[in-house]
Amino acid sequence: MVNLVSFYNILKGILKGFKELYRRDLKFRLGFTMFLGILALGLISIFSPSYYTFWYYFRKDLPPSLQSIDLILGTTSNGRSVFWSLTNAIVNSLIIATIITLVAANVGLLIGLIAGLKGGLIDRLLMLVTDTFITIPGFPLLLVLAFVLKDHITIPILGLMISITSWPWPARQVRAIVLSLRERDFVLTAKLSGASTFKIVVAELMPFILGWHLINATNTVLYAIGSEAGLAILGLSILDKDTLGTMIYWAQHYGALYRGKLWWIMPPIVVLILIFISLYLISFSLQEYFNPRLRQR
Repeated sequence: MVNLVSFYNILKGILKGFKELYRRDLKFRLGFTMFLGILALGLISIFSPSYYTFWYYFRKDLPPSLQSIDLILGTTSNGRSVFWSLTNAIVNSLIIATIITLVAANVGLLIGLIAGLKGGLIDRLLMLVTDTFITIPGFPLLLVLAFVLKDHITIPILGLMISITSWPWPARQVRAIVLSLRERDFVLTAKLSGASTFKIVVAELMPFILGWHLINATNTVLYAIGSEAGLAILGLSILDKDTLGTMIYWAQHYGALYRGKLWWIMPPIVVLILIFISLYLISFSLQEYFNPRLRQR
């Protein structure tokens, strides 16, 4: 019961801090509003007509037109609506980013907590595995995995694959935070009073770690979307699904830039830039909020 109350208090504090941050911080308000706008554009994909995936359903290479919502961003060289492709691409890219963030950030958090709290042999073994993955260049590893699994890649598999290169640094950082906290007086007092490890983590450590965890999750979304786009541009992603990266790949494949078909290649690029800017503003605002020195400055 005490654990549930502590967890509820943490969530209540997060909501209160979010409201305060949104009210007083222009950068956070701008970034969050921008991200919500992109998400709203993606959610329009719920109303995608069944024919949006058909090739040559429309005339190919039509410029943007106000005749219908199908043609508002023009058509591709294979006769598909750029607008419906873009809305579905946003959703798929964010789904991949969400999978990566949930897996990588939380796996890193869990491993860092265990290594920092337990110490000894468990700490050394976990850090050996973590450091092994850190020393391996991330993007070349993704290229190899994507090439090997190219015929079997789905959205969940792609998310899990990119997560392999995303969890080690969070684990290292959480371990460092826990090592600095576990010798504090309030943690020692909780141990001497007979508090369980779970209660110490939730009630004593998580209030210090949670702010960093939110910032890391935001940065992981940035890394995830950028990694998927990089793989897709090289032809190593899910090319039969619409993502922001695969839209750029097919536009390159058909020479949209060289033929002046900017209405095809520009929308995914602009959306990627806006996502990066919005998440950067959110991340920077969170760092200022959770770091008193930056907030005072």
